[in-house]
Amino acid sequence: MPLRVVGAGLGRTGTMSLKLGLERLLGAPCYHMAEVFKNPEHTSTWTSAAQNRMPDWTEFFAGYSAAVDWPASAFWPELSEANPDALVLLSTRNAESWWSSAHETIFANLDSVPNPEFMTMIEALFTDRFTWDITNREACIAAFERHNARVRETVPAARLLEWNVSQGWEPLCKALGVPVPDEPFPRVNTREDWAARRAAARDSH
Repeated sequence: MPLRVVGAGLGRTGTMSLKLGLERLLGAPCYHMAEVFKNPEHTSTWTSAAQNRMPDWTEFFAGYSAAVDWPASAFWPELSEANPDALVLLSTRNAESWWSSAHETIFANLDSVPNPEFMTMIEALFTDRFTWDITNREACIAAFERHNARVRETVPAARLLEWNVSQGWEPLCKALGVPVPDEPFPRVNTREDWAARRAAARDSH
């Protein structure tokens, strides 16, 4: 099935909460970086894509209704073209808040990636479509704002939803034409969650 949602928002913009929310609304899996951890063979596909060797996206995302977070969000132009009826969803947050969160979580934990192939994927992805200068606050914020500006400038307004996790269900449901669930919107994968997982991993060694 084609993707119904192409997530253009970068990691640490509520994408894990968004993944769970979209799965609730659409009744099918949503691709997220977590899927790469579950399917390490996917790393070579994403590395090749960062080197401009694109896969058959329909085949790659077979069974998924949506894709959010890195690595998929870095390829929103290709994915939106391959899924012309999909909503393009730009999850956002304040740039300073985003940097603080990404710096303390994703960027601070790249030393614990599961295998060399995963690091190769991240380096290729960030170098080509973000920045590899991930310890540089100014460079990362500039890359974040550049990414978001390109989405806003490129995607037709009728197809684009800009969304913040604080907005919860309503904008998503309106854009997708589905009822609003009678339950709180998921709020997961906070900085505190990251710190707890990191501490648990250290304690297990």
